Amino acid sequence: MAQNIKLKIAGNEYPMVATSPEMEEAMRTAADEINRKYTSYDAKYPDKTPLDKLIIVTLNETVNRIACQKKMQQLGAEAKALQDDLEDYLANLK
Repeated sequence: MAQNIKLKIAGNEYPMVATSPEMEEAMRTAADEINRKYTSYDAKYPDKTPLDKLIIVTLNETVNRIACQKKMQQLGAEAKALQDDLEDYLANLK
């Protein structure tokens, strides 16, 4: 069941729709993480605009997501290779 929620990010409130309790939790966790990073950049770069700071947060999060995707692909390939090796080993036991 969808639920309307409000998230406060960088001092602004945003109405959002969470399609499940898990999605709501993820959205609130994401908003908290964005705010934490925004606050960090706010202290580091006091002369930058709020938009600039949010762009830095977005860039860093996107870079991290891309790195995680690449790592997941590597791990998937390694798991496939291990599975193939195991199947070959088991086939040779017969």
